[in-house]
Amino acid sequence: MKPFFLLLALFFQSSLISQNQALNNIEAPLQAILEATKAPSFAVAVVKGDEVIYSDAFGYRDYENKIEADANTLYAIGSCSKAFTSAILGQLRHEGELSFEDNPMEYIPELKFYNDELTTQVTINDMMCHRTGLPRHDFAWYLFPTNDKDSLITKIQYQEPFTGVRESWYYNNFMFLVQGVIAEKITGKSWEDNIRERFFKTLDMNRSNVTIQEMKDAFNAAYGYELEDDDSISKMDYYDIAAMNPAGSINSSVNDMTKWIKIWLNGGKMDSTQIIPKSYITEAISSQMVVSGALPDAEFPDIFMANYGYAWFMNSYKGHYRVQHGGNIDGFSANVALYPSDSIGIIVLTNQNGSSVPSLVRNTIADRLLGVDQTDWAQDYLDDIAKSEEASEESNEAKETGKVENTRPSHSAVEYTGDYNHPGYGTFNIRINNDSLFADFKLRTVYLKHYHYDIYEPFEVDGNKIDTTALLGLKMNFTANNTGDIASVDMKIEPTLDPIKFKRTPSAIEISAEDLDQLVGTFELVGMVVKTYTKDTNVLYLFVTGQPEYELIAIEKDKFAFKSLDGFKVGFNRVDNDTVESITLYQPNGVFTAKKQEE
Repeated sequence: MKPFFLLLALFFQSSLISQNQALNNIEAPLQAILEATKAPSFAVAVVKGDEVIYSDAFGYRDYENKIEADANTLYAIGSCSKAFTSAILGQLRHEGELSFEDNPMEYIPELKFYNDELTTQVTINDMMCHRTGLPRHDFAWYLFPTNDKDSLITKIQYQEPFTGVRESWYYNNFMFLVQGVIAEKITGKSWEDNIRERFFKTLDMNRSNVTIQEMKDAFNAAYGYELEDDDSISKMDYYDIAAMNPAGSINSSVNDMTKWIKIWLNGGKMDSTQIIPKSYITEAISSQMVVSGALPDAEFPDIFMANYGYAWFMNSYKGHYRVQHGGNIDGFSANVALYPSDSIGIIVLTNQNGSSVPSLVRNTIADRLLGVDQTDWAQDYLDDIAKSEEASEESNEAKETGKVENTRPSHSAVEYTGDYNHPGYGTFNIRINNDSLFADFKLRTVYLKHYHYDIYEPFEVDGNKIDTTALLGLKMNFTANNTGDIASVDMKIEPTLDPIKFKRTPSAIEISAEDLDQLVGTFELVGMVVKTYTKDTNVLYLFVTGQPEYELIAIEKDKFAFKSLDGFKVGFNRVDNDTVESITLYQPNGVFTAKKQEE
């Protein structure tokens, strides 16, 4: 039998040599991709079986100071983190701790969904392959970040689905947060520690980490950049994904990621140690849900199919089965790809925001290793950009914006100020500065430019500069209640749903205890008694017999809004700007005046 094993060894050795030869002079087309995309840098590594056959980097991890990237440079991998999170559940299932058919509320009792169908039907399996019927609702964590996973979990019950459970595929980061929390509940350890102990430590991924602070503190970490106006490379701040980290907070290098890839190409094993159950590996890279038809097109008839497993997409690429997942977070893009039948893995990481680099590099290398017709992907990218620019110019010339000129807002600027809240998202504040309206979110401020009627466009403020591009093309539509007050703002931030409504609470002003005492009294309205009084130091209340007491919020010197009732206000009327003689109640069904009674 020795000659047979010798021949087998020689075959594999010959195969590796052939694979390495296929990548001869690969630097030229990869450099062309760097130049075509104007990316600051990217790193790439290639695995064949259990061998790393290529690892290199191009460009600068620190573009301003021209510090070069290398194969050990740290990049944010974004949603490529999801495969790590789901793999923990694969391990826990193998350990007998859960079933993928379980309802997630068995492990997180405080988890609630929008309706009974979601509550009773959603399983862990559904969350793993994005088929709950919930759209992304990403602004709920992106604009309203928190380090408290529980507070994000409580938002889910207010997030509306767009279709029924298992009826359609739709990407959702919140469901990967839930998976991470399920693992926390079962193991008694944080998601971060589970990742460190189960994968980083076991696989000797010594460079990898799970937080932005670790990224900032690390040696040889890339800065993130964006391409502005298709020409200027501009540095971006790191984005702290915070409590949403099970969906995408891992930072790694391509050299570290080759260790992760190896166990996926080798049935979950590292050497003789089973890290991830083989049965889970098989399921995860098999189709669990159809994403779309993804029919072949005229240009690329041999690239088709779009299915999803557990944190992996499945495609057919030029006659080869491809399993891959991308990742995007502010300033960084990534792609991890497996070709299981060919025992090939490719990792590409770049410090360019929303970049095409990972797919272009992946495809360029795959073409050579798979022995298929080679596409000039750099040139294909440039051709697509040219076509897109031409189509955009034609579209801009032809389209009508729908903007109605010479309209004015229905209210004065101050009447739009206040806190705006949606329980499934969070609260932001609108304020006035130099007669202009600004909206303050937790990590960013936007300038609100009047568009027409009561519709405004938000433009992000960067230092003293206002971005010339509207924030994600959004418009903010303010609506009034029956008393004419601005009551809410609608934003179309979920394409599959009606605009999301944020309810307004007017901004409160400070009123001294002495001034509040002047507003205390008993008032009569057609035989009905209305009382105003203070308690809790500087808080004014209103009470009508037979009704609960109402806390009042000062919005002007002598005008208050009801804290718990939309559209209700009370104004205090003075004699000669001194003594209060009556109050005016503003209600949706009318305006009423009550005279003050003598003490």
